[in-house]
Amino acid sequence: MLVRVAATSFNPVDDHIRAGVLAEMIPITLPYVPGIDLAGTVAELGADVTGLEAGDRVVAMLPLDSAGAAAEYVLAPAESLAPAPRTTELADAAALPLSGLAAWQTAFELAELKPGRTVLVNGAGGAVGSLVVQLAVDAGAHVTAVDASRHADRLRGYGADRVVGPLTLAVGPAAVGGPFQVVVNHVRVSPEELAQLTNYVADGGVAASTAGPVPEDPARGVRSASLWVRSDGAQLAELVGKLDAGTLRLHVTARRPVAELAAVHEEAGAGRLPGKTVLITP
Repeated sequence: MLVRVAATSFNPVDDHIRAGVLAEMIPITLPYVPGIDLAGTVAELGADVTGLEAGDRVVAMLPLDSAGAAAEYVLAPAESLAPAPRTTELADAAALPLSGLAAWQTAFELAELKPGRTVLVNGAGGAVGSLVVQLAVDAGAHVTAVDASRHADRLRGYGADRVVGPLTLAVGPAAVGGPFQVVVNHVRVSPEELAQLTNYVADGGVAASTAGPVPEDPARGVRSASLWVRSDGAQLAELVGKLDAGTLRLHVTARRPVAELAAVHEEAGAGRLPGKTVLITP
């Protein structure tokens, strides 16, 4: 499927792939064009593709090893595509695919989230964490969101029951209303601190992490799961539906031309990127 790109977005994994730190897990062939998130318009249909027409607005998470959305046109697997949201600018929709799929797979596949569960989201203000909070609230969970105070109003607006500042892990879970049936971690910390997060999980609960494995505690029935996000057009369509229904919101902090991609990578590496950045193709 040939897609005319409206925008892509920056994800931390883009920087990791460029730097070569994921070479063993994601072998790439040079030249490699970044851009895993895609929002655009179908330009040409592939052979035997049904359900889409030229001119359709679509979103997708492209394969990690080939990507290519930081361009004018890109070839996209038909099974990765979903109709673009109707209620969001097409360029801003590029903020959804990878982050949304990571949130969905963390919440519903790893954590097996159900109504009534108590959930701690550590790193709730980030692109994935923000969507986990909203998916959990929409699923009927009771959410405690953890992040810096600058995110507090937005997280309350998503429906979090409690919003607290960064955890002092050694203090223990009672200080933030725990332990919790589900702990979702998006914050990169030391192995020792990851081990302390296990204490925040209630007996029989689960820790789901995108930032390193949280140790299990078999004696208490605490299990752990780590995410390796995958493209899934059907799940992405579900997320688009929630976006159009108003139960999910995107938080885009910057919109920049794709010509500034190198500068975005540099700023991200230096810790100066303010949040989710969309890169728009002319």
